[in-house]
Amino acid sequence: MLRQILSKLPRKSLKPDSDESTWGDSARSADSPRVAGKSQRPHGGSSTAAKRASSSAVFPASMVSGFEPLVPFKDVANAEKMNLFVSKLSLCCVTFDFCDPSKSVADKDVKRKTLVELVDFVACGTVRFSEPAILALCRMCAFNLFRVFPPNYRTGGGENDDDEPMFDPAWPHLQLVYELLLKFISSSCLDAKVAKKYIDHSFIARLLGLFDSEDPRERDCLKAILHRIYGKFMVHRPYIRKSINNIFYRFVFETEKHSGIGELLEIFGSVITGFALPLKEEHKIFMWRVLVPLHKPKSIGVYFQQLSYCVMQFIEKEPKLASIVIRGLLKYWPATNSQKEVIFLGELEEILEVINMVEFQRIMVPLFWRIGCCINSLHFQVAERALFLWNNDHIVNLIAHNRQVILSIIFPALDRNVQSHWNPAVVNLTHNIRKMFLEMDEKLFISCHNHFKEEEAILTSAAEKRKEAWEQLEHAASLRPVIGNTAVLVS
Repeated sequence: MLRQILSKLPRKSLKPDSDESTWGDSARSADSPRVAGKSQRPHGGSSTAAKRASSSAVFPASMVSGFEPLVPFKDVANAEKMNLFVSKLSLCCVTFDFCDPSKSVADKDVKRKTLVELVDFVACGTVRFSEPAILALCRMCAFNLFRVFPPNYRTGGGENDDDEPMFDPAWPHLQLVYELLLKFISSSCLDAKVAKKYIDHSFIARLLGLFDSEDPRERDCLKAILHRIYGKFMVHRPYIRKSINNIFYRFVFETEKHSGIGELLEIFGSVITGFALPLKEEHKIFMWRVLVPLHKPKSIGVYFQQLSYCVMQFIEKEPKLASIVIRGLLKYWPATNSQKEVIFLGELEEILEVINMVEFQRIMVPLFWRIGCCINSLHFQVAERALFLWNNDHIVNLIAHNRQVILSIIFPALDRNVQSHWNPAVVNLTHNIRKMFLEMDEKLFISCHNHFKEEEAILTSAAEKRKEAWEQLEHAASLRPVIGNTAVLVS
């Protein structure tokens, strides 16, 4: 009877643990998730307690301040390891403020050790990942990685190689999260058919958004991860290509500011290598509408090596594209940036080394008109780089077969350099090329020389006539009286 009466009396409710009031202080984001299993019983340190725990929480739930170290994987049965894996991932969803190194030091260290343990567990690859585990890992990565960079994050938009990169103070944790994600995607225990539901278009889009990070270490990690995603999830390949294209479009035609163009081009370089022949129209459009316009921004020096590699991959797969690329280079040829001209001339030489005769003949007239302008450039590096093209045997062979057209275009530039260029090295190189043409075809050289002299005489005569006409006008104006508001010539 007494027991029945006592059982009907209301019991005193348990007070909530003090951790509910401490998470807001230790975590950086106010909406960071609580650690899973908060309502479970405290763990007594034995594996039997872990077995009794529910599938959502293997580790202890009562925490007085910050984190308590979790149960090691070695102390848990194989059947419960995936549950513990999910619990550890939930623990790592809490983020901290790394701008103040003295804040939450113990909690940060516990999270770091937990991340290291997770990386080692995934690297072992002993247990196949369940669907809740895949969801938990994607959720943990979202909490730790996906963030919006502050305004004015970059002062110069990454336009100079000499700009000091900005390093994220949270990198000790970010690096481990990236390493965990990379090993997870690369693991043979991951079923791509299940994982694609969580590593979806939204997840990939937010990963791509992180390529604008100023920290080069983060961009390198992202490059490796996106490359593995592209290789493992074939269903996402068109979306990844389209999304990267949109980043390039915005960079070229709107902002000209993005930190990860080089890394994205490096990913595309390996993608282009796998394109089947003949190339699809989609891929040719990408080259013409994306790769060629990427020569336009003034920050091309930051990503030029990766861009040049992508272009050459296309030309090696389909040589007919060489003339299209050269026309694009001529379209975006810099008018006032000498360093870009040197870069363009270097890429031009790479293309001319592999171009065939038919494609060369299609573009040789506008091409050598531009090269002639570069030869006459007052910037000695531009003039030298243009003249160095004649050091390439393949290019000289192309020129020799088409000398009837090319020499008549290039001869005026060579003659002007010999007569008036200020740099001795440029003059010496010009003399050597004139000598090369003379030995190649003496009759043609003399003919071009005579034609040039005739044109020079005509131009000189026209200039003298213009000068005489202006002198006559000035004389006539000086004789007229000044009346009212009539304009007068002041000598």
